[in-house]
Amino acid sequence: MTKTGLPATRPLRLLLSAAVTAAVLTACGASPSGAADNSRAASTGQATTDVGAFFETFSDEWMLRRPSSATASRYFDDERQAEMDRHLTPMTEDFQRETVEMARQGLEQLARFDLAGMDDTQRVSAELMAWQLQVIVDGERFSHLQFPLNQFGGANVGLPNLMTVVHPVNSRQDADNYIARLGQFRTRMAEAAQRASDLGERGVLPPRFILEATISQMEQFIAPEPAENPLVATFAARLAGVGDLDESGRAGFIDRATTLVADEVYPAWRDAIAVLRSQIPQATDDAGLWRFEDGAEAYAYHLARFTSTDLDAEQIHELGLAEVARIEGEMDAILRSLGRTEGTVNERVAQLRQDLAYPLDDEGRAQIMADIETYMRDAERRADELFDIRPKTPVIAQPYPEFRWESAAASYTAPPLDGSRPGVYQMPLRANRMTNFGLRTLAYHEAVPGHHFQVALSVENTALPKFRQTRALGGISAFSEGWALYAERLAAEEGWYEGDPEGLLGQLDAELFRARRLVVDTGLHAKGWTRQQAIDYGIAPSEVDRYVVMPCQATSYKVGQLEMIRLRDKARDALGDAFDPREFHNRVLLTGVVPLHLLEREIDAYIEEARG
Repeated sequence: MTKTGLPATRPLRLLLSAAVTAAVLTACGASPSGAADNSRAASTGQATTDVGAFFETFSDEWMLRRPSSATASRYFDDERQAEMDRHLTPMTEDFQRETVEMARQGLEQLARFDLAGMDDTQRVSAELMAWQLQVIVDGERFSHLQFPLNQFGGANVGLPNLMTVVHPVNSRQDADNYIARLGQFRTRMAEAAQRASDLGERGVLPPRFILEATISQMEQFIAPEPAENPLVATFAARLAGVGDLDESGRAGFIDRATTLVADEVYPAWRDAIAVLRSQIPQATDDAGLWRFEDGAEAYAYHLARFTSTDLDAEQIHELGLAEVARIEGEMDAILRSLGRTEGTVNERVAQLRQDLAYPLDDEGRAQIMADIETYMRDAERRADELFDIRPKTPVIAQPYPEFRWESAAASYTAPPLDGSRPGVYQMPLRANRMTNFGLRTLAYHEAVPGHHFQVALSVENTALPKFRQTRALGGISAFSEGWALYAERLAAEEGWYEGDPEGLLGQLDAELFRARRLVVDTGLHAKGWTRQQAIDYGIAPSEVDRYVVMPCQATSYKVGQLEMIRLRDKARDALGDAFDPREFHNRVLLTGVVPLHLLEREIDAYIEEARG
């Protein structure tokens, strides 16, 4: 990927004028009135040599165009944020094109600053922003290969998740904002459906099995009566805790939400389903990017984006094969020590998973969530020896709404800047996830000391520019997922599974899963593998489908983990008895999300500082 230099030239001019800010707000469906007064970025256009001011200006303008993302991080101050909370980010091709143009402008402006005149945090921030904006610019030529409606991360998933997990419901104003947003669902879904239709006419179609899975999920979403849909049921449950609403006020909001779901949301979903159904006759079951004319170039781009390395598909495939062989050997030894000697590692693990399954009923689902809670709190106690800086924000676990169980993976949602919502670990409760096997490891990955420690500490780290605290320009999967997988391994290395060989097997199985992902993702997208080949290699169908619509993201976990282990060992070898894991973890976590080459530079600096 092209690296953007930052030579010293003339001072920066503020990126956007007040008039442009107003136009941006209008494009997002927001009222431009007061925008110039409220926006720190929309000012006089005077020159500035302060890179910190540029970071603030640029990221403010970036987030003004993204009300949905602004809500997730509570990016703005109260009045401006309340206005953002009434709107949904556009999903049009024009919006995407304007985003790329803004990234180009940002690169041009950023290049006018002198790296040598910056302090360490500013320099890392400038290089990070340049990397992220270049990723956006470079990705423009492949944007037509993203499916706006899909079972894992399309508009049909993102819009309900925004409302049921992220949108605040703490006051009458929040409730009114919720209703305003719900009234825009039809417009935004129509934009996504139109984009899907336009791509289909150009011959860019999801595989047939993705279309079928997406249609099935969408039909499940609109199957309940409107009052029982998650958009109403979750809203109603949260309204019960709003102190400035009486019973009549709550009932009024619930009635309005129910009417909108019936009259706007359900018809929007039906229209989008009709678009997908019309594409099934033209679709095939070919799964990988290789099937498109520019598929190989697109895959190389995504590998660089998600791993932040220059490893190619063949190297990652071979790395995966080697890791699979190593981990399976370790697992076989433990399985044999437990008397489980018959069958392949996969077969013996499948039996263990079944032996540790929860009942598929409400009692079983309540028990698995209670066990997750126990594992998270136990991990918080155990983490003291390895971490002396911890997030102030708590983390909670909750199940996904049922319509997402079949396709969703366990996930973590970051807390906002204002601390008004905890970090949220969400768990799908479909049959193959209803087992205690690997559950401890999943809690370590998603919560403590995994995503919650890494993400929440960045959010709380006021030494970082706000675009880094909130991941305004996107995340870097190799760092975030690499850290979470590193956290899994760290727990095993530190004896957290002592006396629990089944738990240790769960950790190894989770690592094996990520190693197989290297093989399967490259197999699907670079080697012409079929969906069934990927399943036969040991990956669940819903996971394979995830890799099909999200190329390369699955490769970031193991690549990032191995690099963090290498950097940890590099520091330990260099410092000997002076190595303190807490200081190493502080440096990684307080650096914040960066590409792996910048992380190594930070660790090299830490080593030199520790040597004194």
